[in-house]
Amino acid sequence: MATQRPNKFDQVNWDEIAGTSRWALSTNAKGLIAALIPVVALALYDWQLLDRRTPTFDFVGLEVDIPALDYLFAFTLLLFAFYVVLPLYQHPRLTKYYWKEFKRNRPAVVSLVWLGFVFLVGIVGPLLVKAPEQNVLHSYQPPVYLSVNEANPATCLGEVANGRCFGTWQYPLGTNRAGKGLLAMLVNGFAVTLKVGFISTLIAVVLGTTVGTVSAYAGGWVDEILMRYVDIQASWPTLIFYLLLIYAFGGNLWLLILLLGIFSWEGMARYVRSKALSISEEEYIKAVNISGASSFRIIRRHVVPNSASSIITDITLLVPGFLLAEAQLSFLGLGDQSIDSWGQIIAGGRDALSFAPWIVLIPGFVLFLTILAFNFVGDALLDALNPEAAAEAER
Repeated sequence: MATQRPNKFDQVNWDEIAGTSRWALSTNAKGLIAALIPVVALALYDWQLLDRRTPTFDFVGLEVDIPALDYLFAFTLLLFAFYVVLPLYQHPRLTKYYWKEFKRNRPAVVSLVWLGFVFLVGIVGPLLVKAPEQNVLHSYQPPVYLSVNEANPATCLGEVANGRCFGTWQYPLGTNRAGKGLLAMLVNGFAVTLKVGFISTLIAVVLGTTVGTVSAYAGGWVDEILMRYVDIQASWPTLIFYLLLIYAFGGNLWLLILLLGIFSWEGMARYVRSKALSISEEEYIKAVNISGASSFRIIRRHVVPNSASSIITDITLLVPGFLLAEAQLSFLGLGDQSIDSWGQIIAGGRDALSFAPWIVLIPGFVLFLTILAFNFVGDALLDALNPEAAAEAER
């Protein structure tokens, strides 16, 4: 017996034909949930069964304590893996095309290698390099192959020649005032940079994408209210609000990340809204709307995925802004004093710039390269993912 088909196009049940329901999970979503289960289980074990002084793991005297922020960082890494990296693997033809367009920008390719190095060191580095220990007897040791004037040779760990103290491989990049090795501090700074960049960006992307797409697709009074709220928040004195929060709760990395994410999505909301408005006028969106698809389904399955190029390129502008904001606040003494972020390292060496410039120059140069790399990668991604917007920008 032949399958009975509806007489009209607007009576077609596309969910039934596709064999999926409105709430059906994609393969990527199922994989994300499966990967999140052990992370959530470990977090519950850490928070509910262990007290604050007990480390999460204790292997033959090696104690490993996982901070609460690291669980959220792990969640963002899994999102990145299943919704950025895995889709590239699932669509090799499209990925090949994007890479062909991307590699035309040679500075962007070099920048991508540097960002890969930052990511690798930020993930693996803290596991291989011990946290820096304070030793005032080792303060202001110069980097290897450099030297400083040394009035007291007894405090020089390296070779002393002609009244100058030379660096030693014990501290390849030298030490700061507290005698902490700059290399170990930089490695921990890579990890802090990843947390600030990934978690703050996740918050901003979720808020900006939600507000932008809903505003564009709903229109009318919903669009007016959301966009007026965006205008109000964009004019909000964020620094003053942060100072009030520091006064009430003290400076910590959690507070800084939340503040950066919650008060940095306005530009993305406007950018996504403009992209979603053009998508909403496409013929295929009208066809899906006529077929009876819900607004939620249209936004989730069509508007947001087709706005992905705008979202990705905007992310490359958000992340360097977050890194600069953390460095600036730390330099002013408003950051988390308990972490070795690049901003904190630079702030700790500003008083010794005349006789120990490496404390400021080395992390400052690394921060500069990272921000420059994001800018180069962002320009190349804009050309590869959204060539029409790139052509308009050149006019």
